[in-house]
Amino acid sequence: MGGERQAVCRLEELADPGSKEFELDTPEGTEYGFVVQRDGEIRAYVNSCPHTGAALNWAPDRFLTKAGDLIMCGVHGAIFRIEDGHCLQGPCEGRDLQAMPVEVEDGQVFVKSPD
Repeated sequence: MGGERQAVCRLEELADPGSKEFELDTPEGTEYGFVVQRDGEIRAYVNSCPHTGAALNWAPDRFLTKAGDLIMCGVHGAIFRIEDGHCLQGPCEGRDLQAMPVEVEDGQVFVKSPD
């Protein structure tokens, strides 16, 4: 399961619903990702659209739709479910964001690089 886990933010820094981008240091280089919280559930994904490979956020830490119920690609508006990263609409419909293992311990959010 990926590399060593790394702290990416404090739980109190992550709104519900909300999202926060982060960088992981790996032996292969820097891995860019984001965590998202909705209804107390936290997920982490690689910050790369399956369509173009571009970063998903449209502004710093901005990955969600206005309603905060879906992830939206800032480049072409593809829409992804928060719970599993599955694309519901857009040019990458049917494809998934790459999930990253995430854990919360003592109020700290930890993420591991994906395999």
